[in-house]
Amino acid sequence: MDIFSLIEIIKETADFVVINKPSGLIVHPNAHRQDSTLVDWLLDKFPNLKNVGEDKLRPGIVHRLDQDVSGLMVIARTNKMFFYLKKQWQDKKVKKRYKALIFGQPVKDQDKINLPIGRSSTEPGKFKIKHDQSGKPSITVYQVIEKFKKYSLVDIDLKTGRTHQIRVHFKGIGHSIVGDKLYKSKGVRSNLDRIFLHAYYLGFFDFNHKWQEFKIDLPVLLKKRLESLDIL
Repeated sequence: MDIFSLIEIIKETADFVVINKPSGLIVHPNAHRQDSTLVDWLLDKFPNLKNVGEDKLRPGIVHRLDQDVSGLMVIARTNKMFFYLKKQWQDKKVKKRYKALIFGQPVKDQDKINLPIGRSSTEPGKFKIKHDQSGKPSITVYQVIEKFKKYSLVDIDLKTGRTHQIRVHFKGIGHSIVGDKLYKSKGVRSNLDRIFLHAYYLGFFDFNHKWQEFKIDLPVLLKKRLESLDIL
């Protein structure tokens, strides 16, 4: 199936478009992938996007989701909206929430993970908890919403937006995300073909300073995974 056919437009205005990005779709070109990106689909659908933003390789893109992560994204359709959204991100006014299935049960049902993150010096492309000067402040708040025999479903409130932050943080506390091949804890196995991480909520202000918020369900594949688990 063409992955572009899986992209769902949640809301479209003259200033922005909100989409549900499917797992497996990379957001913009990089050193390893030059085509079949979300940007290709966006430029085909909205040709005027080519002049929006600060980077021609990332037109209209003010935030991103990892390739295997699904969920809500907002794309700016004008430069005014691009910089308006960018300022909201800088001022921490944008709200993003995720759901993830993690291995095991954390000691606390509700907690704040406050661990600095930096690039790995030994594994290119990966990030890790770093307590030296290269580590950047990173905060992830979570709450356990359902417990299973070997897993926990958590609701995540992202307070900072470091690359791979959620994945690095949960591995850092010993509870990596199910299906995460890059940051899995030692000794765990998963038969899930994607990471169980979904951006289900997004909120921001439009030009009229009206709060725009969006909420979507888990993808069918992730729902079925939950239904197959034994509740604790």
